[in-house]
Amino acid sequence: MRITFAILFVLSFHARVQSTERPNILFIFTDDHALNAISAYGGPLAKIAPTPHLDRIASEGMLFKHCLVTNSICGPSRAVVLTGKHSHLNGFKTNKNRFDGSQQTVSKLLQKAGYQTAIIGKWHLKSVPTGFDHHEVLKGQGQYYNPRLFTGGKPTQHTGYTTDIITDRSLKWLDERDPKKPFLLMSQHKAPHGKWEPALRHLNLFDKIDIPEPPTLFDDYSGRSRAAKNHKMGIAKDMGPSRLMFKYSSKFTPEQFKVFNAYFGPRNKAAKQAQLTGKARTRWNYQRYIKNYLRCVKAVDENVGRLLKYLDEKGLADNTVVIYSSDQGFYLGEHGWFDKRWMYEESLHMPLLVRWPGVTKPKSISKALVSNLDFAQTFLDIANAKQPADMQGRSLTSILKGQTPKNWRKTHYYHYYEAGGHGVPIHYGVTNGTHKLIRFPSEKLDAWEFFDLKKDPMELKSQYEDASYQDSIRELKNELQRLRKLYKIEN
Repeated sequence: MRITFAILFVLSFHARVQSTERPNILFIFTDDHALNAISAYGGPLAKIAPTPHLDRIASEGMLFKHCLVTNSICGPSRAVVLTGKHSHLNGFKTNKNRFDGSQQTVSKLLQKAGYQTAIIGKWHLKSVPTGFDHHEVLKGQGQYYNPRLFTGGKPTQHTGYTTDIITDRSLKWLDERDPKKPFLLMSQHKAPHGKWEPALRHLNLFDKIDIPEPPTLFDDYSGRSRAAKNHKMGIAKDMGPSRLMFKYSSKFTPEQFKVFNAYFGPRNKAAKQAQLTGKARTRWNYQRYIKNYLRCVKAVDENVGRLLKYLDEKGLADNTVVIYSSDQGFYLGEHGWFDKRWMYEESLHMPLLVRWPGVTKPKSISKALVSNLDFAQTFLDIANAKQPADMQGRSLTSILKGQTPKNWRKTHYYHYYEAGGHGVPIHYGVTNGTHKLIRFPSEKLDAWEFFDLKKDPMELKSQYEDASYQDSIRELKNELQRLRKLYKIEN
């Protein structure tokens, strides 16, 4: 009896020590959140649309300047986060694919390492989540109001604003989890993905101001290949009535609709009567779009604040690594565009903010080339779990500890596979942070682009034919070949 009690005591003590030594991981993941819409990154919107709770993570931890996506589209980016493998290996190249839940994922590996795992909110991979002790996920994109969340394939209807509800459900799970185990919680929002329907409490936000236009709003694409000019993601022509809120996407309650339509209805009527054309119409579309987008971001920031407050109040903050990111960047009118997909800077860059109390120095900034390819191995390393040899990224923990390895990657490989979406062709390329080489391989296009990012940060002029850049182009072509071989890319 004494021996049995002693064994139980030792096991119980060991479990408590494990939970204390191995940090919890709170991964907050949004959809289409541009760096320019996070005030910690600076930029022209920082004072107009501050994000104080996101900024808090950066202030108390590290901000990554160059976190680059491998494939700038929603589902494929999420599959990379789960597997630590490029799209061609995890089988999810485009949003038309279905994620193979039988494969190795970081959530399964953390389960084996003793972590309690949960995913709540946007999944967008079509299959039922695996490797999670608990999952409540939106079907497809979900809607901004009154979402259905599926648990084990069974739907539950909720009433309210989706960004708030995902946080409500995340907090509920945190309250009900096993406190003896460390946890991975992936709290994943629809916002600020289109179509941008703000919370009722934010409808009047930004009413009294005009948001500054990006300098490339009226880009004519003359300095690049035909690829950019063939787009179908223009604020002027391609947004459509739902993105511009002439048509609503959510299924509102009568009370919600009354308030929502009381705001947009009269403004829509006035806009139609004005019959704007040309640049005036583009400018009106931009203001309608950017204000609704930033209103959706406001709700995200508020809900990040709720999660941070919970960690503080429950005494979990010191032993929880908080990671904020989004599945890719997004165009906020730059080049006259909305959406993502391109290897150009605005859609290539993902936000990444990490707070790791006692490990990461507050107000740190990293300029290393990191990627969503690194997230899975970072989670495993934080948990002191084994990193499988077939994962293709690299743990960020050394960087978070203030020591960027001397042999850290100097280049990043990108590959977009979803031909035709918003007029964006298949392309792939490589960047070293100062120069970028892009290949458009289709027979109709068959083009290369090369940019000097220091002299031309807005990527307005391809220098591929410029004789003075041929050595740099040759070097990047060689690096492109090396990376394609390294990552086992056959076509």
